Amino acid sequence: MSVVPLVFTSGWASGINAYAVVLLLGLFGATGVFDEVPAALQRTDVLIVAGVLFLCEAVADKIPYVDSVWDTAHTVIRPLTGAVIAALLAGESGSLPELAAGAIGGSTALMSHLVKAGTRMAVNTSPEPFSNVGMSVAEDLGVAGVVTFAIFNPVAAAVIAAVLLVLGIVTVLFLASRIRRFLRRRAQRREEKRLAGTGGHWPDG
Repeated sequence: MSVVPLVFTSGWASGINAYAVVLLLGLFGATGVFDEVPAALQRTDVLIVAGVLFLCEAVADKIPYVDSVWDTAHTVIRPLTGAVIAALLAGESGSLPELAAGAIGGSTALMSHLVKAGTRMAVNTSPEPFSNVGMSVAEDLGVAGVVTFAIFNPVAAAVIAAVLLVLGIVTVLFLASRIRRFLRRRAQRREEKRLAGTGGHWPDG
C-alpha cells in the first residue's frame, strides 16, 4: 500500500503539534501496534525529548499570547518535523521516494501550522483565556485521534485531515479582520516597549 495517505496525515498533524506526532508514532512502534514506524522514532531518547517538549507545548499552547509566540518560534520546526517524519516513513515502506514524501509532509505541515497560528491570533483578540484552552484541547485530541486512526485506516484518516485543513483555511480567511487586529495590537505593544526603553513617548493628538 502507498504511504502517501499516512505521509499527508502526519504532515497535517505535525503542523499542529509536531511533538505529539513524534511521540505517538514512536510509542505505536515501540509497543508493536504499528510495524512500519521508523526505528529512529522509537528510540528512548527521542521519546523522552518528544514527551518533555509535548508537555511544554501543552502548557504554552493554552496561555493567551504565549501561544502565538510559541507558534512563531515553531514556524520552521513544525514543517521541518513534518518533512523528516514523512521521509522516514517513506524510507521505511519503500513505496515513495523520500524526497517526494518530505515535500508532501513539509508543505502540508506548513499549511496546517499557518492555519493554527492564524486561528490563535484571532482567538487572542478575545479578552478571556477559556477559548485558548478549548482550542488547545480540541487540537490535541484531534491530532491524537486522526494519527491513531491513520495507523488502522490511512486513506480515511487522510481524507479527514484534508477536510480539516480546508475548513481551517476557510476559517482563517473568515477571521482575517480579527487577525489583523491582533497584529496591530502586537505592533503597538512592541512600539510602546521600544519607546519606554528609549525614554520616548507617543506623539500628542
